[in-house]
Amino acid sequence: MATRSNIAYKTPEGKIRSVYCHWDGYPEHNGEMLKRHYNTFDRAVALVELGQISALRPNLYSQTAEHDFDNPADDVTIAYHRDRGEELRVQEYDDIPSWIADMEEYAYLYTDNGWIVNDHGAEKGGFPLFDYIEVAQKADVMKNMGWDD
Repeated sequence: MATRSNIAYKTPEGKIRSVYCHWDGYPEHNGEMLKRHYNTFDRAVALVELGQISALRPNLYSQTAEHDFDNPADDVTIAYHRDRGEELRVQEYDDIPSWIADMEEYAYLYTDNGWIVNDHGAEKGGFPLFDYIEVAQKADVMKNMGWDD
């Protein structure tokens, strides 16, 4: 079963540009991939501008191996447009609340201070709540071990 996520960055004009990612959206996988391999604004933009993603991996492109949707390189992100020939799809939103209202299980946003994540639309006072990926990872571990009471 897929754990879906959205991955986004904020443009200089204040818009949110976002793509859907089908697999492994939980903080221990996609969160860790984003934190380790897409940790600059330029890398975040390049990832989102690939369009919708099937699976997030450490690299955007393969330097040594053939790569396509049916035969992906192990370490290369699988994108529906580039690798399967589908229409390029990047969503743009006016603000964070409208983006979150249209989200999947997890929503990742690149900021000047690193990646932050919203878990399943969590909000307070009508505004989305975010944690840094490290905080969300610890919370998931505690929950999985039954220590969240």
